[in-house]
Amino acid sequence: MAIPEIKTVCFVGAGTMGCYNALAAAVSGYQVVLYDASTDSLERIPEVQQELAMMLVGGGYCSEADVHQALTRTRVSADLSDATEGADLVSESVFEEKQLKRRVHAELDECCPERTILTSNSSGLLVSDIEDVVARGDRFAAMHSHLGSALIDIVPGARTSAETLDVLKRYVLSIGGEPLVLLKENPGYLLNAMLGPVIGTSLALWTRGDYSRDEIDSAWMAHLDAHMGPLGLIDFFGIPLVRDTWQHRDKGDALQAFRSDILESLELMVADGKLGMKSGSGFYRYPEPAYQQSGFVRACSDLPASRILQAVLIAQGVILAADEIADPGDIDRAWCVGTHLAKGPFQLLADSARETLEGDLLQLLELKLMGRADVARALEWLQQ
Repeated sequence: MAIPEIKTVCFVGAGTMGCYNALAAAVSGYQVVLYDASTDSLERIPEVQQELAMMLVGGGYCSEADVHQALTRTRVSADLSDATEGADLVSESVFEEKQLKRRVHAELDECCPERTILTSNSSGLLVSDIEDVVARGDRFAAMHSHLGSALIDIVPGARTSAETLDVLKRYVLSIGGEPLVLLKENPGYLLNAMLGPVIGTSLALWTRGDYSRDEIDSAWMAHLDAHMGPLGLIDFFGIPLVRDTWQHRDKGDALQAFRSDILESLELMVADGKLGMKSGSGFYRYPEPAYQQSGFVRACSDLPASRILQAVLIAQGVILAADEIADPGDIDRAWCVGTHLAKGPFQLLADSARETLEGDLLQLLELKLMGRADVARALEWLQQ
């Protein structure tokens, strides 16, 4: 049910995420305007929304009748002033390029009505990278969604008002989302800050031949009762997307040492047409991947990779708590909602012997999968 403060929502950027968020808003009763400067992107909206509608209906989010009604509440525009004229809320999802996002938000600040709340759906940039270009700092925040998940991160800027945060939380609830407000900004928010290192570690273990595809994914699936492993998740996200992430990766962590080898492997897969689920092949063949077959998941005790991957997940969760990005309960909630898994890092920590986990963290250091500073931070928090 729509909240009274918001009647019309403008989505700037008609790519996959812009169309996804626009459809969710329209299904929930809001008037929606989709803006893009590219006429090609605007022309592709019906095709993209048809694919997304199948996902939403198939996942039980809404019915086909709901989608039909939603489309009657949606219009498109290639004129930013026209698109934002009656907007109460703007969600920006343009390309992840700092200067572009700053320019777009400066334009939005100029042309939007005074009441309009501006938000960025950026997955890589921080609120502080953008907020200084808008005068309405009290009505600006990050509101970041995850495709296929109810989790929506909300991150206030230095000037964001309590009233704005309240409106955004209630808006997220009104579209069936799970709002999670971070205590302060963080690259990757919470979910990606944990999932990224798990996937990166899996790629490192695979590319250097420590473990096979099946050993890595079956270890993860057995230990966490997951439907797919980290390499299967890469197929779900799309190998080109993961490759692009590693092409622009500039983190100074231990996994950066594996960047060249990981990129080379992913580039070869893309060159062979192995793009992931959508192309029918990636790490697995679809529509009946090996990880869905009987016998794929073996006993967890037989899979040493399970301890490595669990240690990475717990360490990243602990570091987020140590850095006061969020409290342990919200960190677990972000993980569980975002991955549809039953246990987050702190729940797993509670089930583990501290001495065993400390040994596993030291093994990550020995295997050069985690840097000395990060291991030390995790150990310090655990020993408190």
